[in-house]
Order: sequence, then C-alpha cells, then structure tokens
Amino acid sequence: MKLQLSKGGNLELAPGARGIELAKALKKDLPAAALAMRVNGTLKDLSSPLQEGDLVEVFTFEDERGRKVFWHSAAHLLAQAVSRLFPEAQPTIGPPIEQGFYYDFANLRLREEDLERIEKEAQKIVKERPEPKRIDYATKEEALAQFAANPFKKEMIDNLEEGLSAYSQGEFVDLCRGPHIPHFGLIQGFKVLKTSGAYWRADAKNAQLTRVYAIAYPDQKRLKAYLNFLLEAKKRDHRVLGKRLSLFSFHPEGPGMPFFHPKGMILWDELMAYWDEKHQAQGYHKIKTPVMLSQELWEKSGHWDYYRENMYSSEIEGRHFAIKPMNCPGAMLFYNEEQYSYRQLPLRVGEIGNVHRHEMSGALSGLFRVRSFHQDDAHIYMKPEDVQNEILHVLRLADEIYTTFGLTYHLELSTRPEKSIGTDADWEQATKGLKGALDQGGHEYQINEGDGAFYGPKIDIHIKDAIGRTWQCGTIQLDMFLPERFDLTYINAEGEKQRPVMIHRVIYGSIERFLGILIEHYTGKFPLWLSPVQARVLTLGPPHEAWAREVVLSLSKLGLRAQTDTSNESINKKVRTAQLDQVNYILVVGDREVTEKTVTVRAGNKVLGAFSLAQVSASLLREKQTRVSRQNEISCAI
Repeated sequence: MKLQLSKGGNLELAPGARGIELAKALKKDLPAAALAMRVNGTLKDLSSPLQEGDLVEVFTFEDERGRKVFWHSAAHLLAQAVSRLFPEAQPTIGPPIEQGFYYDFANLRLREEDLERIEKEAQKIVKERPEPKRIDYATKEEALAQFAANPFKKEMIDNLEEGLSAYSQGEFVDLCRGPHIPHFGLIQGFKVLKTSGAYWRADAKNAQLTRVYAIAYPDQKRLKAYLNFLLEAKKRDHRVLGKRLSLFSFHPEGPGMPFFHPKGMILWDELMAYWDEKHQAQGYHKIKTPVMLSQELWEKSGHWDYYRENMYSSEIEGRHFAIKPMNCPGAMLFYNEEQYSYRQLPLRVGEIGNVHRHEMSGALSGLFRVRSFHQDDAHIYMKPEDVQNEILHVLRLADEIYTTFGLTYHLELSTRPEKSIGTDADWEQATKGLKGALDQGGHEYQINEGDGAFYGPKIDIHIKDAIGRTWQCGTIQLDMFLPERFDLTYINAEGEKQRPVMIHRVIYGSIERFLGILIEHYTGKFPLWLSPVQARVLTLGPPHEAWAREVVLSLSKLGLRAQTDTSNESINKKVRTAQLDQVNYILVVGDREVTEKTVTVRAGNKVLGAFSLAQVSASLLREKQTRVSRQNEISCAI
C-alpha cells in the first residue's frame, strides 16, 4: 500500500503494515527512536495499523509532540511504581507539562526518602520493558467495572461521551486516550523531582491530592544535563534574589499580589520609561481605563459567561461590578467614543493596565504567577488591507525591545481551534494575513495547528533567557469577536460604515512576570541602565568622606544612581557587600584619590584602575544612555 509522508513524498509498505513498520522504513531519516505517529491529523500508537493513502508523520523525542507522548508514558510508569509501593494510593491524572510530567494521587502520603524508593521501582519496571496495550471499551459500564475501586476514574468516565479507552502495562491499567511509546525500555533516565499538594479538578472544595513531579529522558546523559540545569536555575531563582536585593515581597494580607520596594520600583520605572519611549516613537496613543467595570460590560465582552470564576466581583448600589481580568473591553469603549475615518487608521492604542485574576493558591509562583499584575496591552484598529504591514510593524518593535535585553526568541503561528467563532472565509483571511506577514518579514516560525484563540489566529513570541529556558511573553492576536460584539466601525472611502480589523498585542506581557524573567536572566546583575544602584563610592576612612560625597553628588546630577558607604567596616568587607548587592561599579577613594581628584574603579572582581571623575561620569552616562544589555568594562570606554 502507498502512504503519503507529511514532509513530502510517498512510501510503499505491505498491506496491513503498522506504524512500527513505517518507523523501521524511515529509521535512517529519523534523528532518534520513533515514539508515536500522526495519521491523517490524529496522534496514534506505532502499533496502530495503517491504510492505503494515509497521510503520516512519525515523531521522536526531538519533536515537541514526541516529547509529550514520552513524558505522558513516563507518567504512567510513575503511577505504576507508586501503585506497587503504595497499593492503597488512588491514581487520578498524570499529564505532561512543559518540562516533564506529574501525577496526582489520592490516599497517598510521602516522606522525602520515599522519592528514591519510587525512582528505584520505576527503574525496575523499565528493565521489565512492558509494552503499553490499548484497551477500547464498548460501553461505559465496561469501563466502570474496570475502575470500580477508584471514584476519581469513575467520575472521569461518567463525564466522557466518547473515546473510552485505557492502557495496560503489566499489572497496571490506567484510563487514557493515548498514544504511548512502544515500550518502557526507551525510558533510560528517570528522576522524581518533588511533591506538592493539589486539589481534584483544581477546586479547593474537592479532595486534596498528592502531586508527584518527575522528569524522564531516553538516556542518562540528557537527564544529568537537565539536573545540572535545575541547579543553575536554582541559583537564579527570582524569589530568592528578589528578597536578597530587596526588590519585592509578598504578604499574606494580599496573597499573590506583589509589593514592590524602592529598588524594585527603579526597575519598574526604567522598564516603563523604555516602553513609553519606544511606543511614542511608533505612533501609539496611551490610555488608562478603570480597574472596575459593570457586569453588563463583562457580559457583552463574553467574560462573564466564560471567565467569571477567575474574576473578583462586588455589588455596589444594587449593581454588580467586576475588577478587570483583561484590558480589552475598556479599549473597546474608548474606540466607540469617536467615529473614525479610514484616514485615521491604523489607530494604535496602548495601556499599562492593572488586571486581577483569581488564580488557585497552589498555582501562585513568585512574580511568574500572581493574582494582580499589569499588562502592556495595545489594541490596533485598522483596515483589512493594513493587517500585514501592522503585524510586521509589531514584530519589528518586539525585536528591537527584546534585543535590548539580550533576549533571543522564536515565533509560533497558532491556527483555528475546534471551537471558534467566525466563518471559514474570515479565518482563512486572518490566518493568511498573519502568515503573509511572517513570510514577508523573512521570519522562521512553527505552526501550531488548532492552538489559536476562539476569536482568531495568533502569533506567539517565545523568548530565550541566558540558560536556554523559553518563556511565552509577546503575542499578536487577530480578533474577529470583540469588534462585532461592540459594533466597532469606521467610515470607509465610499462614506460607508465598515467593521475594522483589530489586533491585540503585548510585548512584555505581564510586567511582573517579565521582571521575574529579567531577574533570573541577569542573575540580579542588571545592565547599568536598569540597575537600582549603578555606582557605590567606598571610603577607606573618615578623611575621604567629603570627596566621596562630592563624587556621588556629581554623578547624581547626571541622573546616575550612586550612593556612598562610609561605614566603619574594612574596605574588603565594603567591596564584598557591594558585590553581593550587584552594584555595577565600585568606586574606592583614599588619600591618593582625594589628592588627585580621582576614583579607583572596580567592576565585579576586576580592578580597572584610577580615573578622573570626568572620565568615569562620561563613560557611565554613555553606557546608561546606549542601554547595552551587559555591563561594559569602563576602561575600554574611557
């Protein structure tokens, strides 16, 4: 039979061949062992039979979909190991996540030493090389009988309308839609990372569960590299650095709502000043909309029906209001204040809006996941023919901003999901506009089929930090929903009302989250323009204090953030304190410096030499104004 390959071309296999035979035929062209396949758009096990004319693609661990299959299979391995050691434990769900996977269990209490026991049991199972076998249930009754002792699985079965299936591996059977890897011998690196509490279906009213996090790889080498990566990431933990550098804090009186300290506010203000500068230069108009708006508005926008459980609401004078979880509806009201002409479009409107979302307490994580945060939203209203140019405009702006921080990135185009609004023609035109802009701009990008928003396709921008982690920050979304709901119009060249095309876009995303990323990206060693303390003048003794104050005053008049350390500590202790505080430049003054009107400059652990105050001031000012992403050596700039 003849099969179509997703990357082009055909392949002949014997009638009745399965995916495993296809994988063997393609072995020389695959970067690693085959794990699963996609047949006519549906993910399947390699044990599945193929038919004449099928469109097929084989996945390995090098593919994102292959990794998800691998990690989901490893989650079943974890559940089997736990079930062997703790027979009373009740498995619930175990999905893959961005890095690795977790599995939630009821009736399970673990100690630290149990994690190693689970690992060893999992490794024992790997040596048995069980092969996952798919079980398809003809009726709900059949599936319920299989999982009669597990109320969580029974609830899942009751809520399923179709596709009732499970997988067996040795004595362990788990409800699952699949697919899975061919055999568990492919899992050669396995590590249990940590445990935490969770609630069934993420609802605090439901049963409390024990969540076990783990990671798995096809070989020990990659596992070791990942564990080393975790150690490096731990050194950069923004929660630890934020506390040590006194940038921000959290308090039980406002859970998930960060308090920014004076040094943290310097970072914040510099980010905002840079945002304002770049957006004003690109013709954006800045607005501010209320943080609380009426229920009627949220019903009109659709949030009241689809997002109400994540919104904070209140009743005032007999009317219901909600604190905004998003800025968009306020921007719609702003647009409708005026009747725009086609000559006034595109209209670029930005807002740094404070939004609130009720995240579960277990999901809160420093600045990365909070309940109160600010988004650098912008809504661009345009004529249909403007779409491509405006997207290119946003991509150029994003590139300029991310490059300033020394961040690289990649782009992903997400297309129409199963549940969506709008006609086929609308979606085709919108997707074509995004794709055309990416192609015209010469951008490389991945396509995520079916991962768009329900109201339109989108481009997601994933930035990469100093240790290779990726973060989804920027996004460009075409919206066919809100302009219709809010009856947005403009007057076209023929004098008729026409619906504008609208783009939602963010670049920082959540300002709080972006700050957390920057803290970890720089390990708290911020470039000069961002740094809360750019220079600290250290004195060798009391006779040098007058010159130290004069140096600080001179630098401060230039807009540089400088301070003195005239304490009675030794100079070595003062230097060490300044280094721990991540001060960019340490300026030491003693007898010679007072006499010669100079300062001796240190950057990190390097002594750069003695320079005049004018030389130092000019160099620091130049470094600040050019916003270099990493600290320069002052000696090279003088």
